[in-house]
Amino acid sequence: MRPMLATPATEVPRGEAWTHEVKWDGMRLLAEVTAGAPAARLTSRNENDVTPAWPDVAVSPLPGRDLVVDGEVIALDARGVPDFRVLQERMHVRNRRTVARLVEQVPVTFMAFDLLRLDGHDLTARPLQERRALLEEALDGGAWQVPPAYDDGEMLWEATAQQGLEGIVSKRRDSRYRPGERSPHWLKRAHRHRRSYVVGGWRPQEGTSDRLAALLVGEPTPAGLAYRGRVGSGIGARAGRALGALVVDLAREQSPFHDEVPRVDAAGTHWVEPRLVVDVDTHGAGYQRLRQPSFRGLREDLAPEDLAEGTLR
Repeated sequence: MRPMLATPATEVPRGEAWTHEVKWDGMRLLAEVTAGAPAARLTSRNENDVTPAWPDVAVSPLPGRDLVVDGEVIALDARGVPDFRVLQERMHVRNRRTVARLVEQVPVTFMAFDLLRLDGHDLTARPLQERRALLEEALDGGAWQVPPAYDDGEMLWEATAQQGLEGIVSKRRDSRYRPGERSPHWLKRAHRHRRSYVVGGWRPQEGTSDRLAALLVGEPTPAGLAYRGRVGSGIGARAGRALGALVVDLAREQSPFHDEVPRVDAAGTHWVEPRLVVDVDTHGAGYQRLRQPSFRGLREDLAPEDLAEGTLR
């Protein structure tokens, strides 16, 4: 099963028909616990089993019960604010000893915000307000946290801006859960202009041939992968090494972009198969080229085809 998705919005909806939640800067997960199982099975947005990376999240808060929960795993930065980049240290690790160490060094929290199945009963056809009530009752005092929902969306929008949070998600109280669909009954609005892009090439650090310093990224369009810019800011030594290890097996001779890459960007670039997805922050929106872009992290939970919908985090 794939999670239900929200539609990007430019305004916060008003009225009693809507409820509002914080938009977390984390990784979306579906957690499934079967009756009698000691742990949950965790799947990413594209249905990959990521349970080994999150053993602390996989511990079932309701042993002996059957449930499926939609939520987001988050980690806090030094300011105490959820930051997707902090999760990077754990997302791709599968070695048990390393994972055990990172559980202590990089603690995470699972924010559970929807309940899809409980004790064998499919809840997806029930209104959101009923599912939320059952979720809060079932997980009261458990290890998974149920984040609060608010009636005043404008207040939450202002509060999340002041606190440096990513944004808000507004949901109709009567909305049914539609797995895998992007619904107009769920709306998301972000404070930062952040989007996911496909990597089409990389450039090494000056004076080297193998140390990754920048990525060339693009956006899927009906005509093909459209070039959007070069991203170097935000790629530290650790991220550069991790990305370098991934791109080495994706090398190709020709540019994967359907349009022409400016000569200043193409010079010295190593082209790659367009399979990796990354998050990028940029100043301003609606431009053909990214303005002052900054790398935010690798999106292992997204594939290039997911971006054909115009996915905006």
